[in-house]
Amino acid sequence: MLEIIPVIDLMDGIAVSGKSGEREKYRPLESVYSPSPDPVNIALSLRAAGARSIYIADLDAIEGTGSNLEAVRRVNHVLPVILDAGVRDLETFHFMLEFASRVVVATETLKSTEELEEILRKYPPGRTVVSVDVKDMRLHSRNLEIGLEELRDLLMGYEVDIILLDIGSVGTSSGFNRELLELFRPLIERVIPGGGVLPEEIPELEAMGVRAALVGRALHEGMVRPG
Repeated sequence: MLEIIPVIDLMDGIAVSGKSGEREKYRPLESVYSPSPDPVNIALSLRAAGARSIYIADLDAIEGTGSNLEAVRRVNHVLPVILDAGVRDLETFHFMLEFASRVVVATETLKSTEELEEILRKYPPGRTVVSVDVKDMRLHSRNLEIGLEELRDLLMGYEVDIILLDIGSVGTSSGFNRELLELFRPLIERVIPGGGVLPEEIPELEAMGVRAALVGRALHEGMVRPG
């Protein structure tokens, strides 16, 4: 059965929500799972509802304006956290492991593919997740100059889970990116789609062989349950 992994974004110590990665417009999260945007309260309610893990994006860390790592640590005592906190290289990846069960290596902030491969060689798949960040079917990255197909082929050599994050679809309930998923079909059992995933699409994703999906807005609005 496909695992629904809840998503929360953290900024200034609270959970926030927004659309399409426009972080300057994010507002405190309103969730059916908590009367407040406190991340620990949200995690406790999600665990009670059946969640097995939680994905957290530390937006302050990703933007380089601070961090919410102590809040992440507290949440990790409630649910295993998959943390995206702006990993750049092996050193920052190692540091983030102190705060979460699994750490995301995201193309948005990664310094180079050499750093990516060094991380994947040194750390086990159980602690590592790669996030392929995409906008308009192009790799979203500050530093990498590599195409999606080339990155896919590189990842075929490693046993690591791969988040396919369509940033333009985040918070929009527009549906998952079928073109992107089709491109990564050779790795389908390790793929975790994110960005705009709808409840009615979950059976289709399951039929394709997808084992887990990141769900934010639809979950917090009560349209789909975690776990």
